Amino acid sequence: MFYFCNMEETNRQKKIAGVLQQDLASVLQNMLREAGQMGIIISVSKVGVTTDLSIAKVYVSVFPSDKAVAIVKELNKLKPNIKHQIAQLTKHQLRKMPDLTFYNDDSLEYIEKIDKAVKGEDNPLKNPDLLPNRKKS
Repeated sequence: MFYFCNMEETNRQKKIAGVLQQDLASVLQNMLREAGQMGIIISVSKVGVTTDLSIAKVYVSVFPSDKAVAIVKELNKLKPNIKHQIAQLTKHQLRKMPDLTFYNDDSLEYIEKIDKAVKGEDNPLKNPDLLPNRKKS
């Protein structure tokens, strides 16, 4: 089994990841609309494909972020259905559809926390409770 490594992605991997990212975004938005989930936005922020093109890691950003964990869990349950829909869209571009695994991309939340800390809204020097891992016992 091939795993993701720090090597540079090949052009083929990048091309397949791009195709998957676009198609996944439209399929996931349609699934939300059909399920009647208004007020939730899902964006596919990144897709990484293994060197053997058999596995695709799909990173999704969910707004509002408090629903992200539940939605990612649900997407992983619906993988066979999503994979089938994507395979239909990409049948002329891909011989074999990679297995999909969905992950929550919380990088925007992380950036927001850093931004607040830098701007002084959540200053860990003034409020040491913000850094529980650094407290001395």
